[in-house]
Formats: sequence, C-alpha cells, structure tokens
Amino acid sequence: MAAMATTVFQAGPMEVDVKHVDKSMIPNLAKPLMVVTPKEAGAYPVIVFLHGWNMVNSWYEQLLTHVASHGFIAVAPQLYWMVAEPDADDIDATKRITNWLADHDKGLAYILKDVFKLEHVEPDLTKLALAGHSRGGQTAFAVALGLGDTKTKLELKFSALIGVDPVAGVSRAQQLEPKVLTFEPDCLDVGMPVLVMGTGLGPKHIGGFPCAPAGVNHAEFYRECAPPRYHLVVKDYGHLDMLDDNVPYVINNCMCMRNQHDTKDLARRTMGGAMVAFLRAKLRIDARDLIAIYRNFFLAWLDGQIRHLCESYITCI
Repeated sequence: MAAMATTVFQAGPMEVDVKHVDKSMIPNLAKPLMVVTPKEAGAYPVIVFLHGWNMVNSWYEQLLTHVASHGFIAVAPQLYWMVAEPDADDIDATKRITNWLADHDKGLAYILKDVFKLEHVEPDLTKLALAGHSRGGQTAFAVALGLGDTKTKLELKFSALIGVDPVAGVSRAQQLEPKVLTFEPDCLDVGMPVLVMGTGLGPKHIGGFPCAPAGVNHAEFYRECAPPRYHLVVKDYGHLDMLDDNVPYVINNCMCMRNQHDTKDLARRTMGGAMVAFLRAKLRIDARDLIAIYRNFFLAWLDGQIRHLCESYITCI
C-alpha cells in the first residue's frame, strides 16, 4: 500500500498579509486583533484563534501564516495580558469578536477592504471555525459548549473546533472556570467536528507545574469529545514549540519543557498542516489531505509494528 502525497505541511501557494487592528481604527472592536489573510482574490473560510495563558496573539503569526497561505483567514484577538485567572470575559469577548465579524459597516469585510486594501478578498462566514491554544483551547471549548454566564449571544455558527494542546487547569481537582472536563468519555458534544492536537513534552515540567498536566490536557479533551473527533500528538515537542521564533527568551526557555533542537518550524508546519487538512475536510468538504495524513500515519505505524515483530523474532532465535 503506497503512501499518499499531501502538501499541507509546506507553505501554501498564496501570499499572505498580516495586520493588527485596534479600537483606534474600529471604535466598536471588543479586543485588539491580529488578522492574517491571503492576498489573492477570493472568498475564504475564517478561523477565530484564541491565544494561550499570558501569551500575545502576535506570537502565533508564523503558525497562522502557514494556515492562511493555504486559503484561510485567521482572526486572533488579544483577550487579556498578565491575568492569573480566567473569567467569563474571555468567553464573552470571544463571542463579541465573532459577532463583529459579520458587522455590515465595520466588520471583517471592511477591515480587508479598507485597512488591508484588498478589494477582492472576502470572508466566507458560512464556513467558520474556532480554535485555541492552551487556556485558549479551554476557552474555545467553553464557547462551543455554551458555558459561562455571559451577556452576549453568539450570532454566528461555528462548523469546526480545534484545540492546540488545550489545558483545563493544573489538575483534575483544580480546573479553570467554567469547568469543561467531566472525566467521562464521549461526553463533550459540541455539535461539530473536533481536532485535538497535543505535545509529548507538555506534561513534563522544568521545575514548577507542567504546562499541560496529565489528566487535564489534550488526551482528556480528546477522550471526552463526542465523534467526529481527530487526535494528533507531536511527541517530541513542547507546549510552546508552535510559537514564533522571536518570542522572549524567558517564555521560550523558562516556562515549559521544549524540544532542545532548533526545529520549531517543523512543529509549526506539522500542526499548521494538520489544521489545514482538517479545515479543508470540514469547511470545504475536501477530505483528501486528511485521509492522506491518517493513511500515511497508519502505514508508518504498521511498518513500525512489522519491524518490531521481526526484531523480536530475530532476538528470540
């Protein structure tokens, strides 16, 4: 059985533009935004991306540029900065930003035309995804599940959900509010397909709490998601290895266990490529790349099992 080809792990064919938007430009904007979009004319699906705990939205520029180069528009709000505990404002702000996308006067279409000066680039809000990293992943699940006592009603419909190494707290006994995990299998029915991505080094620590503790990390999120669900783990990488190369030294080296080699680009392309394949399958109804990834992973696993059996047999002899 031959491996199937896919190009999602390489940069896409489209040139990408990145700009930051704040209330000085759009007075009714709930939070500052980073918008990453293709420059080529067309109507593109939109992904709302939520940053991790005390992260900056611009630190995800390279990851989101990879995704956008394959034909998606990414909108990444700056939800907060240096806040120890989350509250309902994370969820409410996400809903307000999502509703703003469709604003006829000053929404995303206006940003693309009047700020980016891209006359023929349009958002397709009928194809809308929600994603988040770390605590942002927990917030994304909370929004999708309708949790949190917020005053804002979500006016648009998400069709796909992505958790990038999502984290629900420091332990099972200390979940973030509102509590997402129930520790029962197949119980999180978000009403849409879910991709959960994790890291092998996330549960390991470098002195304090691990950044993605076992029991409240990607493995538990995936176990609790109702199908259809997909799971990808980059086992040799850490919780922040998908961030940009230029993040501050203390963030990159002193917070979470990380891969010690200069291969963050590989982590970003792996996660970005998986996001592209999943979004194409669920928003554009083109599953060829997603099928190729799973088929190739299966072939690699099968090859490993065959090698293991052969080695065992030779050893026994």
